[in-house]
Amino acid sequence: MTKSPNNIKLIGGNSHPQLCQSVATKLGMPLARVGAFQYTNSETAVAVGESVRDEDVYIIQTCCDESKINQYLMELLITINACKIASARRVSVVIPNYFYARQDKKDKSRAPITAKLIANLLQTAGCDHVITMDLHASQIQGFFRVPVDNLYAEPSVLRYITEQFERKDLIIVSPDAGGAKRVASIADKLDVNFALIHKERQKANEISRMVLVGDVSNKICVLIDDMADTCGTLCKAAEILIENGASKVVAMVTHGVFSSNAIEKLNNSKLDRVICTNSLPLKDKAAACPKLEVIDISPTIAEAIRRLHNGESVSYLFNNVPE
Repeated sequence: MTKSPNNIKLIGGNSHPQLCQSVATKLGMPLARVGAFQYTNSETAVAVGESVRDEDVYIIQTCCDESKINQYLMELLITINACKIASARRVSVVIPNYFYARQDKKDKSRAPITAKLIANLLQTAGCDHVITMDLHASQIQGFFRVPVDNLYAEPSVLRYITEQFERKDLIIVSPDAGGAKRVASIADKLDVNFALIHKERQKANEISRMVLVGDVSNKICVLIDDMADTCGTLCKAAEILIENGASKVVAMVTHGVFSSNAIEKLNNSKLDRVICTNSLPLKDKAAACPKLEVIDISPTIAEAIRRLHNGESVSYLFNNVPE
């Protein structure tokens, strides 16, 4: 990383302090003295402890911890507005895991498009730019009237796969039809075959039936997905692959939510390893699951911030992993 940028303030939200500090270290600069806290009646308040006048402000906050999602969202909105009122030149938000990303379309009668509502709230608060990673649906970028940079974990995934496995033994697998494009891209770059699992849901987070399309006999299957929540899909997919002759099943996901009893499911599953990024804090989950491995995305986020601040292209990060 080059020398610390000038006229920039980096603010770390309460959702993921470790990632914020890691990004600040990569940029060679301290986190700004801006903090959010709650009053006794649970109202969120923000204290800006230093001048942000005529500065480019970058606020890092991610959607995590099922019990505090709305608290972290309000904290982000108030922090954006506080900086805007304090005469910041530009306020950019870094949201590795976008809030309410799975509510991105009207898939049934009277369903809200909450991801669009979040975009409206961020812009109303004063957000000038959004940096996120592996959006659940790429059309979310179109919900904004300000620039959105959707970074990808794919370069980090490709590096991990090439370092850990022999290509001749590999097959890349999508656990659902929605991830087929992502998996095809990775398979093409690795020059290996890919397979697809078609799943049918009766209701959210519950899978009724899975069908494998492709030959996985005697292959190491790498399941690729953008998010692991309850992990029902990954665990059931691993069973299907082993039943169809796979020698080993490894899962790679960008956002490891691991809610409810997901860790218990992973420990009892046919999965050999589960690799995720640190876009969300794992807290004690990593210790509770020996199968879990973490890829650090802070270099990618730090380089994106540096490039945006200096007016450089971000597209370099779509195919490369910064050191």
